[in-house]
Amino acid sequence: MFVTLEPCCHHGKTGPCTEAILAAGIRRVVIGTCDPFPHVDGGGIAALQAAGVEVETGLLEDEAKHLIAPFTKQVKTGLPWVHAKWAMTLDGKIATRTGHSQWISSPGSREIVHELRGRMDAILVGANTAAVDDPMLTARPAGSRIATRIVVDSNARLSLESQLVKTARTLPVLVVATEKANSHAIKQLQDLGVEVLIMPASPDSDFPKMKNLLTELGSRQMSHILVEGGGALLGSFFDAGLVDEAHVFVSPKIVGGSHAVSAVAGEGKETVPQQSDFENIEFQQVGDDIYIHGRLKKDRN
Repeated sequence: MFVTLEPCCHHGKTGPCTEAILAAGIRRVVIGTCDPFPHVDGGGIAALQAAGVEVETGLLEDEAKHLIAPFTKQVKTGLPWVHAKWAMTLDGKIATRTGHSQWISSPGSREIVHELRGRMDAILVGANTAAVDDPMLTARPAGSRIATRIVVDSNARLSLESQLVKTARTLPVLVVATEKANSHAIKQLQDLGVEVLIMPASPDSDFPKMKNLLTELGSRQMSHILVEGGGALLGSFFDAGLVDEAHVFVSPKIVGGSHAVSAVAGEGKETVPQQSDFENIEFQQVGDDIYIHGRLKKDRN
């Protein structure tokens, strides 16, 4: 038997994989990588060996670790895997100086985004994006997961007439506000089925601390979240070093303008990196667009 991840040896939602392997009479198991989950972490291998099963580990180990990286992150830190996504023009703009942004990317690129949304536990946007674009933030067609739609809105000013609020009783909506939000505005949202989460504001911005938000989402067993923007929200995640994976769609269009909106705002870096920020980077042509996808380099130990 060849498996990417060490067979489990504990009772969870299902019985132990090790017991199923022994019951099937399998005599040799080849494992890509050990399970970082504390209830397993070598215990599955030990249980199989104690029963006389030949166990080999390390086959394509790097590839197996890459495959389970989001699971490993959640086990070790309690935080979900963060995907950042944006579509931009060739000159790096996600909207014109008037805020117009539909559509920068091609229909094919938007199909990929919907497929991506269908694999997420939550989709995040900022208050300005919610106000300007009035998005639904759903996967069309629906994917394997139903994402909670999250608006980071310090003042809880999400319009009661927005598509998000109007569909809140059907699909979950969470507004993340700070203590300065008006209590009446909060109650109005709650009365329409919107969950409102109050978090302390960051000392240097109107946003809550993004790591605190990720900790909360992780406690809700969310393993994959998609940050869709705008620039200020994306900037806050990049400034805090919280992005794990990026999905960028570059369209061969020029917007120009010093007041046009850039993809990633925030404080930014002081110097230009001398090497790529990405590892395992991939490029794909989608119609006239280029889809750039990769993981951000960081210590994941």
